[in-house]
Amino acid sequence: MSMSAGLETMLMWTMNDRELFLDLLEMYSGARITYSSFVPGGVLYDLSEGFKERTLKTLDYFEERMKDYYSMLFRNRTFEIRTVDVGVLKRADAVKLGIVGPNLRASGVRADVRKDEPYAVYDQLDFDIASGEQGDSYVRSLVRFQEMEQSARIIRQALEKIPSGPFRKKAPQMAPRGEAYSRVESARGEVGYYVVGDGTDRPYRLKISTPSFRNMSALPLLIKNVPMADVPVIYMSLDLIPLDIDR
Repeated sequence: MSMSAGLETMLMWTMNDRELFLDLLEMYSGARITYSSFVPGGVLYDLSEGFKERTLKTLDYFEERMKDYYSMLFRNRTFEIRTVDVGVLKRADAVKLGIVGPNLRASGVRADVRKDEPYAVYDQLDFDIASGEQGDSYVRSLVRFQEMEQSARIIRQALEKIPSGPFRKKAPQMAPRGEAYSRVESARGEVGYYVVGDGTDRPYRLKISTPSFRNMSALPLLIKNVPMADVPVIYMSLDLIPLDIDR
């Protein structure tokens, strides 16, 4: 997002700090990107010795570092000029188009599956829903910044509350007959899974509804009759990922 507004330094800062979290993922799973820990029945790995302490140390640094992010980006006059009132997604349009996640919350709709239909242990964690009202490229970026702050709160609480004992149990090999739907809140918004089972080891039907696919519907509306230079800013503010669209 910062690159689309001509602020390359901001990208370098965050890419460097991202390495600290990739180090944690590598410490946990042995992989830095494709760790694939969540599996039916639990997770693949238990936390290694020293993981909690290293994570808390990383969060201490990151929470202080975010103050620099805010000053560098959100108080930057150039960034404000390029993003304020650019690509405004009105609340009514966001609802009509089925927008989800930070893009929806930036338009004034405080919808979050973790709060609306708590799953896992989210009902035991204290965190706020990051949201805004203006629905422009600036606020969509700001909501994501605020979500990093809330993520740090969530991680700290989870590390303190995580119980001892088994971390995975054997999952059934056969999918029962019937149908089920479940949804979770991902970084880009709501992800829905609809499954039809026929009693075999493979689902008869599987439909995945991804946030980037749903949020992409806002792009034609927002880039209509705008200067060409605003198109990359609007596109990046929606945080669309092609691999998340292709389902």
